[in-house]
Amino acid sequence: MLPQGSSRPGFFPLKGRNGLSPAAWLANSASLLHERPTTMKSYFPLVKSPIKYEGPQSRDPLSFKWFNAKHKVRGKTMAQHFRFAVAYWHTFKGAGSDMFGPAAWVREWNVGSPMEAATKALEANFEFCQKLGVPYYCFHDRDIAPEGATFTESAKNLETVVKQAKKMQKDSGIKLLWGTANLFSNPRYTHGAGTNPDVQVFAYAAAQLKHALEATCELGGENYVFWGGREGYETLLNTKYSQEQAQFAALLQLAVDHAKKIGYKGQFLIEPKPREPSKHQYDYDTATVLSFLRAHGLYDHFKINVEANHATLAGHTFAHELTVAAAENKLGSIDANAGDVLLGWDTDQFPINLYDTATAMIAVLQQKGGIGSGGFNFDAKCRRGSNDVMDLFYAHIGGMDCFAKGLLVADKILADKAYNKIVDDRYASWKSPTGKEILAGKSSLDKLTALPSRMANPPSKAVARNCWKSTSTISCSVSNQKTQDCKTQDCKTQDCKTARRKTEDRSKKCHALRSHDLIVVSSSM
Repeated sequence: MLPQGSSRPGFFPLKGRNGLSPAAWLANSASLLHERPTTMKSYFPLVKSPIKYEGPQSRDPLSFKWFNAKHKVRGKTMAQHFRFAVAYWHTFKGAGSDMFGPAAWVREWNVGSPMEAATKALEANFEFCQKLGVPYYCFHDRDIAPEGATFTESAKNLETVVKQAKKMQKDSGIKLLWGTANLFSNPRYTHGAGTNPDVQVFAYAAAQLKHALEATCELGGENYVFWGGREGYETLLNTKYSQEQAQFAALLQLAVDHAKKIGYKGQFLIEPKPREPSKHQYDYDTATVLSFLRAHGLYDHFKINVEANHATLAGHTFAHELTVAAAENKLGSIDANAGDVLLGWDTDQFPINLYDTATAMIAVLQQKGGIGSGGFNFDAKCRRGSNDVMDLFYAHIGGMDCFAKGLLVADKILADKAYNKIVDDRYASWKSPTGKEILAGKSSLDKLTALPSRMANPPSKAVARNCWKSTSTISCSVSNQKTQDCKTQDCKTQDCKTARRKTEDRSKKCHALRSHDLIVVSSSM
């Protein structure tokens, strides 16, 4: 017999606790699993209880070494900082296939008719999220519901599965971080969806988008993502570039308008990627997307969903893309994965590099308010040879630990007064009246041209770049450089003695700064 409020095997109801926040749900998840009847179907029977934090000394692979949901960093718990999510497509619909071979995995939930498999995959999703201790999941419309023979059938399938998912969310406390429409897999989208040269394909994409947005709204999705995998070109010779840009902007505007109509309050996100499957995607990187949004009057409606592997493909670091978005307070969410720098395609690996996660978390912590309604979604997949479902747990645990450790290191770096002083000192001259005037837009080329005539020549050594100082009549950057007023080394005037002494002091500061240009933070805490 199933517990009250439950009708699905493999997931566990929150008795009397519906509506709990993710943090509160995490705190109660252990007791929920103990209440689970042994007669229920389980897709992960080897995991008896939610994964717990045991600390770095633990050797249990089914435990967290660094991710402690309740541990506070800068006034927020780790659970609040990360808002981790599971990617439905990789975790429950992935089959281990690649360009050189078909499916290699047999997943117990992906059997039966398409709709039967859809229900089983939902059950597996909620069981997995609860046992892992992750409060969110993400999906494409075609992940959770199969495409039918007609558009009407596809819409009906989605409606049916959304009703099931809504009940499971209510009973389990798991929430939807974001939803989106798969506007790239079906052959109709070979030449794009919003950027397709055929207006009928555009209309079909708009209709599919409408249903996916309404499904996300119905499930309380906190964000809605656009990823334009086919929104690009193969060759410019047959492409109306400006028109395709305008078409894509029109599709985004239609989504904004419909969200207002149905009362959807979630955050719209765009996920940049430079290529694959298109030769060139229009949402190439964060800077490109922000420029596009400004040009088409959409800037206020969208933020950026940064994926680590997409940054790699664009020739950037993960931290770079995060920093560019955060600089404009436009970092909305994160797809937490990693790419292989030796490979030129989207490998979607689980993150294991501490230096990447630490520098990434520095950027996240420096955005006011963090990632807001976003989260860290593991858009990552097990390798083809990982055919054991337990690998799904090991991979996610490792990724969560890697980001948790990165958060601790980032916090330590930002809290280090010596580090902050080095950075502040590098830009100290911009606090001068001249620097303030330039940044305030109150200077001019005429005014700035007058300054070099009162300065000595800039330092000839590139290493002195951070230490160039100037006074009204005397400027020295290296200890043996002559001042403007001192033409000979044997000058004994008081002014020259003072100038040389000040020069030596500046040179020492310069060397001190250079020695700290590269800061290595130990991973030991």
